[in-house]
Amino acid sequence: MGDVQERWCVVTGGRGFAARHLVEMLIRYEMFHVRIADLGPTIKLDHVEEEGTVDKALRSGRAKYVSMDLRDKSQVLKACEGSEVVFHMAAPDSSINNHQLHHSVNVLGTKNIIDACVELKVKRLIYTSSPSVVFDGVHGIINGDESLPYPSKHNDSYSATKAEGEALVIKSNDTKGLLTCCIRPSSIFGPGDRLLVPSLVAAARAGKSKFIIGDGNNMYDFTYVENVAHAHVCAERALASGGAVAEKAAGQVYFVTNMEPIKFWEFVALILEGLGYERPSIKIPASVMMPIAHLVELTYKLLGAYGMKVPQLTPSRIRLLSRCRTFSCSKAIDRLGYTPIVPLQEGLRRTIESYLHLRAERRPEKEGPSKASVYLGSGRVADTLLWRVKKQTLTAALVLAAIYFNFPASGFTIVTSISRILLVALIFLFIHGRLPQRIMGYKIDKVPVSCFHVSEETSRQVVLSVASGWNSAVKGLKSLCKGADCMLFLKVVLFLLILSILGTISLQSLFVIGISGAFTLFFIYEKKEEEIDYLFHEIVSFTWKLKSDISGRIFSSRKDR
Repeated sequence: MGDVQERWCVVTGGRGFAARHLVEMLIRYEMFHVRIADLGPTIKLDHVEEEGTVDKALRSGRAKYVSMDLRDKSQVLKACEGSEVVFHMAAPDSSINNHQLHHSVNVLGTKNIIDACVELKVKRLIYTSSPSVVFDGVHGIINGDESLPYPSKHNDSYSATKAEGEALVIKSNDTKGLLTCCIRPSSIFGPGDRLLVPSLVAAARAGKSKFIIGDGNNMYDFTYVENVAHAHVCAERALASGGAVAEKAAGQVYFVTNMEPIKFWEFVALILEGLGYERPSIKIPASVMMPIAHLVELTYKLLGAYGMKVPQLTPSRIRLLSRCRTFSCSKAIDRLGYTPIVPLQEGLRRTIESYLHLRAERRPEKEGPSKASVYLGSGRVADTLLWRVKKQTLTAALVLAAIYFNFPASGFTIVTSISRILLVALIFLFIHGRLPQRIMGYKIDKVPVSCFHVSEETSRQVVLSVASGWNSAVKGLKSLCKGADCMLFLKVVLFLLILSILGTISLQSLFVIGISGAFTLFFIYEKKEEEIDYLFHEIVSFTWKLKSDISGRIFSSRKDR
């Protein structure tokens, strides 16, 4: 134990997802005293860590926290001083496409680590890289091995800078006795993850998790976080073994996975179902999503400075979600002695259990009519357009189709079309009125006269509605004439623009769009009312926030002048 007490290792980014598990494993195995290095001024333990392995180690002196910024070489030297091994796991958020940040941490920060290790005579450096260093975003990878070259163009700046950092680490091997290697863990998951599972749950709660981007058959290799920590330990043990083992292990890169390839969207479905959400089922081609993703990315570039959140829907993300990415672990098995210690299904079970607080809430069944039904008057029209009485809906659809093909589609003018519709209706009512009460035993229901009767109360309401609408329009015109209400002016301009666009559409097209929209949109809204309302609320909130931010900036700039 005396020797162990004198041996220190450093884990950079030690408060990150995978790094926390490595720190715990190193402490449990009593391999080293562990120096946890990260950006924060002090260490703040989560409630699950209190009274746990790390908490006890910090109190006993077997672990120590050091505040360190990789970009400050003096801080790096201080953190690495007296250590035998450095596990370099620190990295910026990969979802933020910020080349300057990624380069300063993944390249310059890694160079500082290498220089410190050489200067301080650290014996071993294990660098946490990424399989994305060999992914170009265009071609899928199936059972890829370490012979794959770096692409001429990476999928994003994070991958490109990780590749640069990895190359520096490999090049520094055997510099003044320093042995190095790089671990490329594929798609890490497990308890403590703050990206994958929380983002899936957020998407599910927003009604966005029902979609599959691509054909849904792209295979993926995932790695349970404890297996990632285990791979780092295996790498350190191999480098420390000396002789032929260390010689074979040093200066190399290694893919690390759970060695159980699975369809990406099946993996996502297993997590969502385990937490009580619907599994993805609606497939959207990646080619359809890419133009939208490019538009979102462009919008963020323009409006990011005004408070727009970093979008999740980016071209690089679409490529990641729709391509195959599986890798061979043969080299890690052969040279590091790596094999997964936690199977995929067990890892999924532990992951789901650790996120029970994110489980779907069982909402009580909604009482009363839906909003769609209320908007449609909760009568026969609602029953027809919401497909509640399928016979009635199909009959209405057939009648409307017959009207379309005989009138609007025939090329007649609006007046002629209306006249012909009225003529057909008149002939139908006349013949129907002449029919006997029964024909061949079947009862003929007569159209009652009351169907065409309009009560005085209804007439009064119609007249009042017309008068109220007219008065509102006059009031609006008065306000516009005064030039005081900018918002009203913009609304009227927008309405007239929409009206002018609709005016360019033919009667046939309007008929088709209107009828097909009525029979589908109301039905979809009733089924997905909460998701659509939530999305609408988010759009409105974002629009108002954006408007407020822009107005504030304009006001500030005027004030400065």
